[in-house]
Amino acid sequence: MDLNTVTSVARPQAREQLPQWTAGDAWLAGGTWLFSEPQAHLTRLIDLADLNWPALTITDSHLQIAATCTVAQLDALACPPDWIAAPLINQCCRAFLASFKIWKTATIGGNLCCSLPAGPMISLTAALEGQCTIWNADGSETRLPVTDFILGDQRNALAPGDLLRSLDIPLAALRRRSAFRQIALTPVGRSAALLIGAVKENGLLLTVTGSTVRPVQLAFATMPRTEQLHEAILNAIPDNLYHTDVHGKPAWRKHMTLRFAEEIRAELGGTP
Repeated sequence: MDLNTVTSVARPQAREQLPQWTAGDAWLAGGTWLFSEPQAHLTRLIDLADLNWPALTITDSHLQIAATCTVAQLDALACPPDWIAAPLINQCCRAFLASFKIWKTATIGGNLCCSLPAGPMISLTAALEGQCTIWNADGSETRLPVTDFILGDQRNALAPGDLLRSLDIPLAALRRRSAFRQIALTPVGRSAALLIGAVKENGLLLTVTGSTVRPVQLAFATMPRTEQLHEAILNAIPDNLYHTDVHGKPAWRKHMTLRFAEEIRAELGGTP
């Protein structure tokens, strides 16, 4: 869709060249959402392409994912054999309500910044204990967990002019045994519930997304029993935190959350 109110496009090549943020500005990365519907309030786009951030960088401690990394680039990452949680990457990429053609343009940062409950890159990075690096509009920098970055349905921690720079995934999280569950009302529909569990030390780290308006993460020092897990979810997720739209009603999402959580617990070695 043409954005016929946009009168200029800025193309900075370094952080110091980022223009001062004004009303009517928008960051442009993949643009798959930006160009999908009218944006009559916009007058300028700030194109991030010329910043040339490396899409994926592996260090001794973490995997860094640039906000401009595309879904296709992440899906194609050749992961080391000891990253036994690596299948989560491909599973979450295939939880998109989007074709593989969109993957070549849509970005990981864009999925987080849209902050939709069903955002599968939110599910992936939250479950892997990702940390967001934010370039603040005042020139400073903020780091916070993905679970704190997403505040609600289409709400996040970015203030006007703030820019999501990257996500750091600790390698320790990629080396954990994990389990994935996802459901949608149609075979390729938007996720109504997407849960990921991982064995962390001797316990369970459970991340609930899709069914809730923001990620909810529960950590257990030891593998919980069925009733302990059930009670913890009921206490952590009040009914008003479950999302509702045409892709699923709250009561059904709650039911699937409890069911998937128990399946994950059992798969990862929990006893009844």
